[in-house]
Amino acid sequence: MIDSILKLTDRLLGRGDAAITVPVFDGPLKANNVIEAAEVLDSLEAAQDLATDGQHLFVANGTCVLRYKGNVSEKIHDFEAPVTAIACLPDGGIAVSLAGREVLVVGGDYDGRRWGGSGDIQFYAVNAITASTDGLLLVTDGSVGRSTAHWKTDLMSLGASGRVFELNPANGNIRSVASGLSYAYGVCYADGAAWVSESWRHRLVAFRNDHSPKAVISGLPGYPSRLSPAAGGGYWLTCFVLRTQLVEFVLREHSFRKRMLKEVEPQYWIAPALNSGNTFLEPMQGAHLKMMGVVKPWAPPRSYGLIIRLNNNGEILYSLHSRFDGKNHGVVAAVECQGDLYALAQGSQRILKLPLAEAERSARA
Repeated sequence: MIDSILKLTDRLLGRGDAAITVPVFDGPLKANNVIEAAEVLDSLEAAQDLATDGQHLFVANGTCVLRYKGNVSEKIHDFEAPVTAIACLPDGGIAVSLAGREVLVVGGDYDGRRWGGSGDIQFYAVNAITASTDGLLLVTDGSVGRSTAHWKTDLMSLGASGRVFELNPANGNIRSVASGLSYAYGVCYADGAAWVSESWRHRLVAFRNDHSPKAVISGLPGYPSRLSPAAGGGYWLTCFVLRTQLVEFVLREHSFRKRMLKEVEPQYWIAPALNSGNTFLEPMQGAHLKMMGVVKPWAPPRSYGLIIRLNNNGEILYSLHSRFDGKNHGVVAAVECQGDLYALAQGSQRILKLPLAEAERSARA
């Protein structure tokens, strides 16, 4: 009863979950141009995820997995379905998600182990996998009933069916870690807990056995996605799209939102996107975006590129950006390997390479 009264008060006063305010880029989130200035390692039309074993970069591209030695790639695996997530295992194998509906181990001690088939918990949108040092796997299943390609529909439908599972390759067991999340998209082991990106609630949440979930960081200016460990301790977090007041407003105007979903093509929705500026039919245009034909870097972003460096406690140390007037948007994965940070910008279909020392120096300037 009290909770209902508080929610009604929030709606009347425009505060709490009813507020349409968006955090600004300030402090360690101060905007820069580091991602936009990064070296382009490769351009791939169907890249979905990145992983590393500490020596090489692995890329899930369409139905295959590529391994990079320096700037040269080779195909090492080919599958019958698109690979939506990938992780390197301590024993030398890799774990992949096929079409978001099953998880398969290839190589290593448990080659051929598979989850998601008959008799298992059914997956729908596996979008991230991570491995612990003892070989256990954590996977995020973004949404029940919607594939990984339909993340925008899940956002605009106020989806809250994301799940997290722990998989044991040694015996094939599967354990539910969390459910009912507002799009689970990214997970890692951190200090005995599972840190999970809950995208539509703009936060990281820690799940620990026999404890209530605890927010690690909340109120992010974007929708967080995949996490990966940093060599010096801490983590890399990507935000694949950003929040705007216009989208926040639409999410709270339920009659308009439902009509938009029903009557308008998805590419023209008032919603975030992995890239923008491609057609005059896009919903956000005008002098607030362009002046004298020049795109403003500080304009409200329909698409953006953002990587956040976290310490071991989840506090933001600094961030890397491709601003609204850039092209390296929709960063869905970032991994550190051999002193470089590799990022996948799906908006520009590029694999980017950033020397870490130079990137940190530029971000902190």
